[in-house]
Amino acid sequence: MQFSSFQGPLSVENVADPSCVDDGVIVGVAATGLCRSDWHAWMGHDPGVALPHVPGHELAGTVHAVGSNVRNWRVGDRVTVPFVLGCGLCEPCANGNSHICDDEVQPGFTQWGSFAEFVSIPRADLNLVLIPDEMSFPTAASLGCRFATAYRAIVTHGRPLPGHWVAVHGCGGVGLSAIMIAASVGARVIGIDVSPEALAAATDAGAELVVNASTADVPAAVRAITNGGAHVSIDAVGSAITCSNSVASLRKRGRHIQIGLMVGDYARPPIPMDLVISRELELRGSHGMAANAYPAMMADVASGELRPERLVTRVISLDDAPAALRAMGDAPTTPTPKVSGAHATATEGTVGMTVIVP
Repeated sequence: MQFSSFQGPLSVENVADPSCVDDGVIVGVAATGLCRSDWHAWMGHDPGVALPHVPGHELAGTVHAVGSNVRNWRVGDRVTVPFVLGCGLCEPCANGNSHICDDEVQPGFTQWGSFAEFVSIPRADLNLVLIPDEMSFPTAASLGCRFATAYRAIVTHGRPLPGHWVAVHGCGGVGLSAIMIAASVGARVIGIDVSPEALAAATDAGAELVVNASTADVPAAVRAITNGGAHVSIDAVGSAITCSNSVASLRKRGRHIQIGLMVGDYARPPIPMDLVISRELELRGSHGMAANAYPAMMADVASGELRPERLVTRVISLDDAPAALRAMGDAPTTPTPKVSGAHATATEGTVGMTVIVP
């Protein structure tokens, strides 16, 4: 599936197979996630996208061809990858942080992606992740962006202790992932959204309580529930309102984690720095997770402590992908958020995760 103009027609076409670079592999795509980031690429919000373009960055499949310099992978291996591929040479990569590589490659953004039968993955020895035999391809594909990003946000950046309060603003795919992961470490989770369907999904994913942002002043509600504010608060949407709400929902010395992309008009949101200073708050971003950090997450999935497959709510064909991608920009059909002191929260647009099977 490709497009030749931003916000233009999306079509499924036959194109030439990708070539295999010396340090890379060709992956036969068995499943790929449909993420709001793919919608941003189509809209023209990402400066790294060149036209014509094939989106798709959450993928799983089997190795179809192997470059001459690849040492650790063979044809037939079941694999997935982070959505950011590191170079292995820069300072972040040397420090184990290839997900913020100085010379990163992003399938679906800086190169053609996985809404296709085959995708080229460079630097395979650094970036490929083995999929356990018992894990399905749709489940593995769901890990690549939203789940891995939420995992790092909770485990590495948020660091909630058992009994700590975690507020999650936006209960789409990444928000539900964050709720599930936070609940798995013993945190008490509040899910926040305007959609009753999303709030029900949040409860199913492990949220102890929910707040409907169409009827509530979100920071006031969170502070009342938690007797002073959340220990960790996550913006899983990426808007000026949800970002501000998240910061304002924190107790003193709490941690705000920004997962939702801040693009377009939201690229430089106003931050309540008076609260950041007076409450000694910590602000962090979560931009995926390096391949070397996947084993801990995979172990939690294998043990049954995490059940990402429960968040895959729809599996569609590649022929259905154009309409599904366009629909990610539709406004929620649920009530308009209540605005009280500029406090409101929007849903990510889709409850759960959609996976495409070519």
